[in-house]
Amino acid sequence: MTGPDGEPRDRQWLGRYGEQVAAAWLRAHQCRILAKNYRNKRRGRRTGEVDIIARDQRLLLFIEVKTRHEHSQVRPLGAVDKEKQRLIERGANDWLRRLGTRQLPWRFDVIEVYVADGKPPRVNRVRDAF
Repeated sequence: MTGPDGEPRDRQWLGRYGEQVAAAWLRAHQCRILAKNYRNKRRGRRTGEVDIIARDQRLLLFIEVKTRHEHSQVRPLGAVDKEKQRLIERGANDWLRRLGTRQLPWRFDVIEVYVADGKPPRVNRVRDAF
């Protein structure tokens, strides 16, 4: 992706953009965003993270967002490896602990965002991804 000045966008910009697209897509599908970029830390180190926490009626969603260029050789879902899953699970467990209940129905989703210059982004939600 390139900016209006023709300069290429960096990975951080692409990730933030994908998260904005995913949040807008979720809102358009009647989900309520509860938190974005939720991070819990213990003893000064990162122990868990969730890109988006949302509600779809009574269902609590812990969502990882992965953004790739449309012609990428690697599917975004493939980047959510076991270590990344553990970080997301730890973040979700911390969120549930703070709520004081695990009685809510919840699941882990991945939202894949595909981007290309001059085209609107394409979104694919992988429900119950892990």
